[in-house]
Amino acid sequence: MADWVTISSLATAGGTLVLAVATFSSVRSANRAARTAERSLMVGLRPVLIPSREDDPIERVRFGDDIRIEIPGHGGVIEVQDGRVYMGLGLRNAGSGLAVLHGWYAQPYERGTGQQTRPDPDDFHRQQLDLYIPAGGDGFWQGAIREETDKQHGPLCAAAESGQRVVIDLIYGDHEGGQRAMVRFALVVADDGEGRFANVLRYWNLDYDDPRERDDQG
Repeated sequence: MADWVTISSLATAGGTLVLAVATFSSVRSANRAARTAERSLMVGLRPVLIPSREDDPIERVRFGDDIRIEIPGHGGVIEVQDGRVYMGLGLRNAGSGLAVLHGWYAQPYERGTGQQTRPDPDDFHRQQLDLYIPAGGDGFWQGAIREETDKQHGPLCAAAESGQRVVIDLIYGDHEGGQRAMVRFALVVADDGEGRFANVLRYWNLDYDDPRERDDQG
């Protein structure tokens, strides 16, 4: 004779299992859809900094101690005045979100010294003033080293005098302070010796995984 109690219990357990599997699949699908929607939203807020264009207007930049520099399109400046280093870089935001600059680090470029590795954000100078680059628009970065005790003061003074290539790393993010990225620019003396032009060397992600770093490690 059939044990209807056992059969009923097994049927109930089977139904519960099927419901659990369906619920799990539904939750996983919903999570995937939510992540996709979030990523799409973040892409719409993501800035991407590149050098300004040659036909962009000259940026006239003033520092707090009343020093002024002029930055041409697609250009950069490094000057030494009264023993202080003043730097500037013309920028354009190729992304779809407002870019906010957080900090910077400058150093002379030395070939073969492993400068393709990402620098430590803790070594960066913090921007004293918020600098914004609108989506699709142009702007500038400025920074100064006034203390001779700064480890890069002497090398940057020498690079400014000799025309050595200078590397400038910038940390920036979206207007909410997220999606932080680091971009490395090189300031190179023009062929005619008049001024410097800027090129992008590399980008790094700071707030989420960088696929290229995983590839390098693999």
